[in-house]
Amino acid sequence: MLSPGKTVSSRLLRPLSRLPIWLGSDGRAASSLPKELIKKHKLEKDELRPLYMDFQATTPMDPRVLDAMLPYQVNYYGNPHSRTHAYGWESESAMETARKQVADLIGADPREIIFTSGATESNNMAIKGVSRFYQTKKRHVITTQTEHKCVLDSCRVLESEGFSVTYLPVQTNGLVDLELLEASIRPDTSLLSVMTINNEIGVKQPIKEIGQICRSKGVFFHTDAAQAVGKIPINVTDWKVDLMSISGHKIYGPKGVGALYVRRRPRVRLEPLQSGGGQERGLRSGTVPTPLAVGLGAACSIAKQELEYDHHRVSMLANRLIQKIMSELPDVIMNGDPEQRYPGCVNLSFAYVEGESLLMALKDVALSSGRFGIGRFTTEEEVDYTAEKCILQVSRLREMSPLWEMVQEGIDLKSIKWTQH
Repeated sequence: MLSPGKTVSSRLLRPLSRLPIWLGSDGRAASSLPKELIKKHKLEKDELRPLYMDFQATTPMDPRVLDAMLPYQVNYYGNPHSRTHAYGWESESAMETARKQVADLIGADPREIIFTSGATESNNMAIKGVSRFYQTKKRHVITTQTEHKCVLDSCRVLESEGFSVTYLPVQTNGLVDLELLEASIRPDTSLLSVMTINNEIGVKQPIKEIGQICRSKGVFFHTDAAQAVGKIPINVTDWKVDLMSISGHKIYGPKGVGALYVRRRPRVRLEPLQSGGGQERGLRSGTVPTPLAVGLGAACSIAKQELEYDHHRVSMLANRLIQKIMSELPDVIMNGDPEQRYPGCVNLSFAYVEGESLLMALKDVALSSGRFGIGRFTTEEEVDYTAEKCILQVSRLREMSPLWEMVQEGIDLKSIKWTQH
């Protein structure tokens, strides 16, 4: 019989992402894939899996996380909200241990952690919940134009309910202008939501400074930290963050679980999205899935222990990738602020090369939107292979490009008057 203290043999399998993201000629993701590509999303017989370089989309589960979860999948299966017998007590104890592990990673009180199904639900709860609770006095929300879709869509829902929403632009380096942000706050502003680390270009917003502005103005501050938790040091008290969204599968934990940090002092109130048994302080009804909560807790515990090592190693691998590519290829631009960024998210633009062409040429490397995602299990060999393959394919595609040929001949493309037939 398995027990929580024992481990079982685990084997880390490299995840499969055979379906590429289709990019337009401007490098942006198109709304849908070409029909001829949709059917081919399974490996052919004897075809090798591509290298996985998409750690911003998801991460493989750490074997240690799986070891922690398995006993609660098989033997300790009680409902954590059953208070009349040992099965419920065992599960409740495991759930509360996991809650503390999540809290410890971000410098919070365990009572401030609400388990959810993931960062999408957490973002919806924070933005809709706070706005609706305080709507009799305040009906203005601020966010940025580069937030995750679930944040932007939540704000659009609020607009349909009569709320006013300000969508702040970002500067060319991807960072928000603090002066513009402060000037956008109104007397009826209830909430400001800004992502900690952008999932596309990896820039890190000045969260601590934003928190200070919001606290001085009496505005609640929410941050989507799905890409930041477990990757950079976080302290919600120092940052003056009132609500923070967390995702399990972005930190080598299971999919289908996340958390929302909700500050107790000064107290933040929010209206629940769903009705039911009143679990999670009445903010998120529904039985907490103990195995998933345990997995999230274990992932947070491991991340706290290995954060410094992981960050150093990921930085080394990212620098290796960037230096190899840029030393061999001219006209390569790294998008986003070069200093205020998470190193594991490398977003490069290759001049005179169409995004979709390069992505298809790199079919044996699993990428997303021209973004290279590096993580805990990425190897030096994988980085070197990706860099070499990228250099080879960019060079090949440029040789086929009439624009590249014109540039090599010294023609200024800006001086050309293009005609349309």
